[in-house]
Amino acid sequence: MSQIVVRHAIPDDAAALMQIYSQPETQAGTLHLPLPSPALWQERLQNARAGVTMLVALIEGVVAGQLTLEVLATARRRHCATFGMGVDPAFHRRGVGRALMSAMIDLCDNWLQVSRIELTVFTDNAKAIALYQQSGFEIEGTARRFAVRDGALIDAYFMARLR
Repeated sequence: MSQIVVRHAIPDDAAALMQIYSQPETQAGTLHLPLPSPALWQERLQNARAGVTMLVALIEGVVAGQLTLEVLATARRRHCATFGMGVDPAFHRRGVGRALMSAMIDLCDNWLQVSRIELTVFTDNAKAIALYQQSGFEIEGTARRFAVRDGALIDAYFMARLR
């Protein structure tokens, strides 16, 4: 199996990220709109907000997945972070999601003083839910009719990992 390298995303990754999130399978698991523009990813990578860290996972030099971590800035929630991620379907079941999760959890636990990591995930995304549970996340509740996907309102779980 090829080695996975996780590093910070750079502006040169914009085209690869647009490609990942343009794929219906990846886009359906996120809150991204279909058909993202190249300028959107270029802007996100060049002008990340304070508290936001973007990571990419590479296999043989190819961007295979991406994770965005945001440490909350509100005074009473600075111990919390939230994240979203996507993996290119061509690289599913090769450890990309696990590598991104591991790098993100290490940052939170050992460097950012984050003791609560939160996420939302669509209730029908069994692969992602399993990965999150393997990483110590627990379902805390269900948001009914959370977001629109393909014209239908889809439920989502609120999940969190406490250190």
